[in-house]
Amino acid sequence: MTALRLSEHPRHIDHLRLHNGTTLTVRLVAPDDGEALQRYFRNLSVRSRYNRFLGAMSELSASELDRFVHAGENDRFSVIAVMMIEGREIIVGEARYGFEAATANFEFGISIDDRWQGQGIGSALLGNLECRAAALGTNRMFGDTLRSNDVMVALARKLGFSLLRHPDDWKLVRFEKPIDPMRQDIPCASWKLVAAQRRAVIPAEAGIQ
Repeated sequence: MTALRLSEHPRHIDHLRLHNGTTLTVRLVAPDDGEALQRYFRNLSVRSRYNRFLGAMSELSASELDRFVHAGENDRFSVIAVMMIEGREIIVGEARYGFEAATANFEFGISIDDRWQGQGIGSALLGNLECRAAALGTNRMFGDTLRSNDVMVALARKLGFSLLRHPDDWKLVRFEKPIDPMRQDIPCASWKLVAAQRRAVIPAEAGIQ
């Protein structure tokens, strides 16, 4: 898949309501988000960056940042979770995910700003990723994290993921969950677009018969 046109990005925006009533917006990363996204990663604690990238790093390399801000290239996408604070859009979390059509697998990584952890943002963002996975037609979503990342392990358990031994690295744990792409109880903008396309195809196929 080639990168999504910027004009298509608004069709994939979701506005989520947190438990405290705050609105969390999840949207695809755009090229002009590069500076803000880099600043977000720099402001994470050393431990949070280590957990996110499974190793030490202080910021994204130029090539990695470029991959983050071009949604859809090679079926890889990046989203940011943002909130309006005093009239300014602030990134409070992010996720990157990829879809493998041959296996129908959906792999993801996620992080939440240290200052905003414990407010339900991780649960909301991960739930939104489930819907985006369903929209892509996946049967299984999974991620890897360090065994020492107690927060991520607890979040995965809470949201119904199974914890498995990592196939290649004993320091990591894999969490995975089966996904039903036809579920309708986890609606998001991407899923609604796909559902509309399915509804349009059915009459067309009926006409062919």
